[in-house]
Amino acid sequence: MKLTSFILKRLLLMILVLLGVSVIVFVVARVIPADPVGAILGGNAPPDLIDDMRHRLGLDKPLINQFLDYMFGLLKGDLGVSLKSNRPVTTDIADFFPATLELAIAATFVSILLGITLGIFSAVYRNRFIDHFSRVFSILGVSMPVFWTGLLLLLLFYYKLGWLPGTGRLSLFTPAPDRITGLLIIDSLLTLNFEAFKDALSHIILPAVVLGYSATASIARITRSSMLDVLRQDYIRTAKAKGIGKRLVIYRHALRNALIPVVTIIGLTFGGLLEGAVLTETIFGWPGLGRYIVNALLFLDYPAVMGGTLFVAVVYSLVNLVVDIIYAVLDPRMRV
Repeated sequence: MKLTSFILKRLLLMILVLLGVSVIVFVVARVIPADPVGAILGGNAPPDLIDDMRHRLGLDKPLINQFLDYMFGLLKGDLGVSLKSNRPVTTDIADFFPATLELAIAATFVSILLGITLGIFSAVYRNRFIDHFSRVFSILGVSMPVFWTGLLLLLLFYYKLGWLPGTGRLSLFTPAPDRITGLLIIDSLLTLNFEAFKDALSHIILPAVVLGYSATASIARITRSSMLDVLRQDYIRTAKAKGIGKRLVIYRHALRNALIPVVTIIGLTFGGLLEGAVLTETIFGWPGLGRYIVNALLFLDYPAVMGGTLFVAVVYSLVNLVVDIIYAVLDPRMRV
């Protein structure tokens, strides 16, 4: 199968997945036994005011009409208006998503650095101390809850040692750089605001380590198993027999082929970090999309919840599409 046909097939599958997600999100939002009108107006609102609000929100229409309005709005790129902020949901997402994206990128960098390093050393020095340490370190990252790890690091590095700041993206008295991309670290570099760059970098270290540590185990285990499989191949034995140095065999011949399956798990990890940073954002007061969706859910802000959930699904699907394309480029057998 040609690469173009492969990409078109994946795009079609992605559209079907997003269609299914949009239907599920709509049904779940309507099945929840809660009244957004009551949450907005309170329990003592007069009946005429309640009827007027239900009409404005379109909740007095038949369910099939509400669904059709919802789907037509999606086709036009309209996710509705937030009941809490009274702004278009797309505007709110544009404000909150860059913080989540910045945190996910930093956490992915941490997980790649730790995971691939531990995986390589575990495979090369199999059943030795570094291998056992890697297993224990990885298992702790999976088994320890994110909120527990975050609280421990805050207690140690913020409260006890005072080496790193606690919550937020910037300190209270640090002026924010001009908004270009919404990513504070990049915007501070582009505007040459090095004070904001230093402050933003120090603020992102703890949440990135907490979020990235939880994703390290899967990358480390895949890297280890892939490296062990590659190191048993005949061409590795041939390279060793030719007298090529051990480091050159590992990093030039073995690692390049072992990283092919690791690309997939890294992409899935990145997509998962984009959607699973709710606890980390809550603990560290990070103003990201996860906190936005949770706060909207507590307020019964259905348009924000549905729009935010669907946006996360789109981003996750796009990440998977990019991973599939990269995998197909690296390994043509995956196109079949």
